[in-house]
Amino acid sequence: MEWLNAMVSEPYYLFHFLAAFSYIPIRCSASLVLPPDIITHLLHREIQAALAFLVLVAIRAVREETWEAFIADTLFFGKVFVILVSLIIDHHLTLWYILSFLVIYALTPQPAYQGLGTSSKLTPLQLETVLTEGGHSRFWLVEFRASCLASCIRASRCFAELSITYSNKNLSFGIIDLGLFPNVVDKFGISLVTTGQLPTYILFENATEVARFPEIDFETKASHPPITKVLIVDKRNFSSS
Repeated sequence: MEWLNAMVSEPYYLFHFLAAFSYIPIRCSASLVLPPDIITHLLHREIQAALAFLVLVAIRAVREETWEAFIADTLFFGKVFVILVSLIIDHHLTLWYILSFLVIYALTPQPAYQGLGTSSKLTPLQLETVLTEGGHSRFWLVEFRASCLASCIRASRCFAELSITYSNKNLSFGIIDLGLFPNVVDKFGISLVTTGQLPTYILFENATEVARFPEIDFETKASHPPITKVLIVDKRNFSSS
């Protein structure tokens, strides 16, 4: 299974799981040295944390479209509860967990989905070429992403799966990595600073921009909902293209 292979081969998932599950042997060792009243209090908090964790995981399982996003949310909830429960054992243990999670996050960021579907990785020059030359698709949906951002990583599979579903002779899909081509942001009016601007999706019809999501709004900085396939399709009505 794809997700199981990623759990073993990807450092991000492997190290976070190992760090989180290290609580089990630590907890067993602590039960041998902590006073009975502390152990009882710890057990009550562990039960509460486990129930809250299961509820949150069940909610995310229903809402998330990709297993990468679901696993990332599960790891986040698990780390939060491990940190909170570890406070009862020893605050030094809590500091160790916080430090280890931060180091793992910094050294092994969550990997983006590697499959492109039917979308093409483009340079700015290639994008200009396919938009202006004849004989190509009438519509181009282009995702402007920054591979280092969590929001872009979480949405990477959605765009690939959309390209498989909706690619046809009239609609093609492309990707531009703003980490490689940061100068493109000025040309297309994309902000690398404004929260919630990336990934940005622009729909071109015969080299003319006809729609984008999220829309540019300089007055309000409210973030848009998490990117999902349903959200993108609803916003742009690609099926009618």
